Amino acid sequence: MQIALTYTLAFFIFLANPFVTNAQSLQEVDLELVMLADASGSIDDTEIQFQRQGYAQAIVHPDVLAAIKKGTLQKIAVTFVEWGDDTSQEVVVGWTVIDGLASAERFAKALLKPPRLAFGSNAIGSALGFAHNLIKTNKLDGLRKVIDFSADSANNWSGPPIAAVRQIVLADRITINGLAILCRDCDTGRPIAYNLEKAFKDQIIGGPGSFVITADSKSKFAEAVRRKLVLEIAKRHSIPETRPSSYANLVPKESSKKNNGTLHDR
Repeated sequence: MQIALTYTLAFFIFLANPFVTNAQSLQEVDLELVMLADASGSIDDTEIQFQRQGYAQAIVHPDVLAAIKKGTLQKIAVTFVEWGDDTSQEVVVGWTVIDGLASAERFAKALLKPPRLAFGSNAIGSALGFAHNLIKTNKLDGLRKVIDFSADSANNWSGPPIAAVRQIVLADRITINGLAILCRDCDTGRPIAYNLEKAFKDQIIGGPGSFVITADSKSKFAEAVRRKLVLEIAKRHSIPETRPSSYANLVPKESSKKNNGTLHDR
């Protein structure tokens, strides 16, 4: 496990120092949004498709498209990533600019095509780090940058601690929001033995206006995703004057088998 963690940190260190891109070549958008979806061992292939369908339905919904049109530039950029253990973070659909129904439909169609790509037990710190680097290394210039994190657990079984990666993400002016999935394939219920929303607030989300939305039934999943996207697209917040850190400092002080995190609900 120590070897795997070392390689994980080395990967992050490499990506945290990308080549300098000419600012004039960057495409301006209102929002850079990483949809970071749970594909760990607790989720079967049917649930993977169910999640993707929820996001596909949400991105083409009139409420989401209307929110995009209310933006300064009237366009956002999104990418969909599924994550498992510390070696498994997979881009399902790469960065796509959404500026209307046609581009939203293309994204939705592309999202439903690939087979399951990610596997393994939860590595939330690795997932957040992967999303952070997707934002840092793209060719976009977003007025705001958000990681849309969804999961049915707040456990972190491998990779860097959540708290350490979270600190770097927030220092780089990126907001983390959460979708706490209490139930996918049932009418209603809260099968999680602990308060998942509180765990998200305590350990994962952060940044100006960050929030957690709960999906507690199959019928409400797409609705929860849609509400989340509308809020993320419509948010307007001042950005704190902070400086980015480096993944070189991500040396765990505790066992990676623990659920590392700090309490900050912003």
